[in-house]
Amino acid sequence: MLVPLLSMLLAEAAPAADGERPRARDLGITPGVFPPGAANAITDVAGVRVGHTTLVVGDAVRTGVTAVLPHGRNVFRQKVPAAVFVGNAFGKLAGSTQVEELGTLETPIVLTNTLAVGTAVQAVVAYTLEQAGNEDVKSVNALVGETNDGGLNDIRGFHVTAEHVLAAIRSAAAGPVAEGSIGAGTGTRCFGWKGGIGTSSRVIPSQYGGYVVGVLVQTNFGGVLTVAGAPVGRELGRYAFGPEPAGTDGGSCMIVVATDAPLDARDLRRLAARAVFGLARTGSSYANGSGDYAIAFSTAPEARVFHGEAVPRMRLLLPSEGATPLFEAALEATEEAVYNSLFRATTVSSRFGSAEAIPIDRVREILARYGPRKP
Repeated sequence: MLVPLLSMLLAEAAPAADGERPRARDLGITPGVFPPGAANAITDVAGVRVGHTTLVVGDAVRTGVTAVLPHGRNVFRQKVPAAVFVGNAFGKLAGSTQVEELGTLETPIVLTNTLAVGTAVQAVVAYTLEQAGNEDVKSVNALVGETNDGGLNDIRGFHVTAEHVLAAIRSAAAGPVAEGSIGAGTGTRCFGWKGGIGTSSRVIPSQYGGYVVGVLVQTNFGGVLTVAGAPVGRELGRYAFGPEPAGTDGGSCMIVVATDAPLDARDLRRLAARAVFGLARTGSSYANGSGDYAIAFSTAPEARVFHGEAVPRMRLLLPSEGATPLFEAALEATEEAVYNSLFRATTVSSRFGSAEAIPIDRVREILARYGPRKP
C-alpha cells in the first residue's frame, strides 16, 4: 500500500507546488464571449466531480489517473445521456461503442496512460459492482480513455494499479480542479512543451437557457501553438514542421464535456464534436499519431435513464434549435482548457527525457506584441 499512499500524497501536494503558474485568465486571455463559472472548471456543472492520482516515483515513473464523475449518486443505476465524437482514432477509448449504441454513460470516466487502460477498466468494473444496489449487476461498460506518456514515463512497467484508479475515483470532489502536471497529465507533452490536465467552463446567459458547459482535457498533442490568435509556437521556435520540429507526431488529446442542459445523445454527440473542433483554435494539426476524442454527457436529472427502465416517461429535452449557444460554449471552454493545461504545467524530467514548462514571461511578451484579447 506504500505506492498508492505516496501517489495520493503527491496528488494532494501538486496544487501548492505549481501555485505560481498562471491560468489563461491571469494573462488576460479570455476566449469567446461567454463568462466562466465560479471555478472556471468542469465542476461548475452541478454534481460533477474530479479526482486525480499522481505517480512520480524515482527517475522513471511519471504517470497517473484522472477520474470524472457525472454525479454523486450510483451512476450505473442513474445513467446519464452521453455520446462520443472521434476526431482522429489513433487511440484507445474503451467502452465507447456501447455509449454510441445506447446513448448512455453508466460509470465514471477514467483517463490514464495507453498501457493502463486494461487495468483501469477492471478497476472501474470492480468499483461499480461494489456499490450498494448493484448486487445483481452482471455487465458493466467502463469508459476509459488514454494518451501515451511513454516519452517521460516507464509506460512498459505497468505502474498504474487498480488501487490508483480507485483512489482517483474515491477522491473526486467538486470545486477547483488541480491542473497541469498531475493525474493523467503527469507525463504528457503538448505543442513541444509540457502538457497535462486543463479545465474551463462557460455560463450561458439566461436568455439562451442559462446552462453551464464545462470541459476537461488531457493534452498530449502537437501542431503550431496559437494563443488568443498570437503565433506563440512560431515565435518561440518550437512547432511542428519547423527547422527543429516539435509536436509533429502528436500523441492524443482526451476531452470530457459536461453540461446541465437536458440534451439527448444525438445532440451530445454534436456538442462533443465542437469540443474536438475547438482544438483547432489552439493550433492542433490532428496528426496521424494523435487520438483525438471527446466524450460529452448531460447531468440534467430529467434526462437520466434509470437502470431497468422499460416504460416510457415524459422527458423534457432541449430542442436541437436551442443547442447553438452550447456549441459556442464548448468551443470556448475547450480552447481555454488547453491553454490552462500548458500554463499550469511544470517541467517534468525522467531518465527517458524532459518536457519543459512553457516560458510564461516569453508568452506574455508575444501576447503583448500581437495584442491579445482583453478581459
